[in-house]
Amino acid sequence: MAISRQQLAKELEPGLNALFGLEYKNYENQHAEIYDTESSDRAFEEEVMLGGFANAAVKPEGSGVSYDTANEAFTARYTHETIALAFSITEEAVEDNLYDSIAKRYTKALARSMANTKQIKAANVLNNGFSGGTAGGDGVDLLSIAHPTISAGNQKNELTTSADLSETSLEQAMIDIAAFKDERGLKIAARGMKLIIPSALQFTAERILKSTQRVGTADNDINAIGSMGMIPQGYTVNHFLTDDDAFFIKTDVPNGMKHFNRAAIKTAMEGDFDTGNMRYKARERYSFGFSDWRGIFGSPGA
Repeated sequence: MAISRQQLAKELEPGLNALFGLEYKNYENQHAEIYDTESSDRAFEEEVMLGGFANAAVKPEGSGVSYDTANEAFTARYTHETIALAFSITEEAVEDNLYDSIAKRYTKALARSMANTKQIKAANVLNNGFSGGTAGGDGVDLLSIAHPTISAGNQKNELTTSADLSETSLEQAMIDIAAFKDERGLKIAARGMKLIIPSALQFTAERILKSTQRVGTADNDINAIGSMGMIPQGYTVNHFLTDDDAFFIKTDVPNGMKHFNRAAIKTAMEGDFDTGNMRYKARERYSFGFSDWRGIFGSPGA
């Protein structure tokens, strides 16, 4: 349905002081704190996890060298979604010179809607990471205590005992990240780089990461997380996370959280011959997901 003069009657009234409701600030591009962005030129992208080799064996004198085989562990798939929205303005509104003022305001609202949708899509990979909806190539949830591997048993990127964000739980997360192994059981020199939190945890994170001494104690102990340079990129607040207790840590493991940009946002405007209405559209294609689950660690809270 097109926006008509009747719907915009107030905009025609003399003495109108202000129009409001479309000028709110946005939380834009918060996904960039979580995902590495790559371009795509196809309907979907697939990335294959390779198993590599096990530890090398001792070769006794005079004997032949041992051979190992490399296997594909799993395949991660990214299927791009098309996101689009449009509005139209009646021919009469255009004739009455409302088009310029209306279009400028509503194109801003359209851009805001597109940006908000993108942030929701990005955050939902984490929001659904503990309990279904974001199973990866290995067949389990993004955050799990039972990620299967080729020959290293089950591994975890979630606290064994769920806990709220605290100095203790963050230290345990750092220990667990340092214990990551590859598909064949070789240790990975992984580090936690950035804490990703909902807005409700920003004050807790500020105290934990920036206090010189331990938080909430009368002891004279140093804050080991800070003094050891853990979480070197600090914390970032994501306003689209839906669980006020959950927290996440982005690691330095490559090919973890990924955003594929298939088609950048484009806008178009055209007139409709039958009605004379002016139509305005915005459209883009992208996908959010993950390849290697070792790229993220988390806890759903206690």
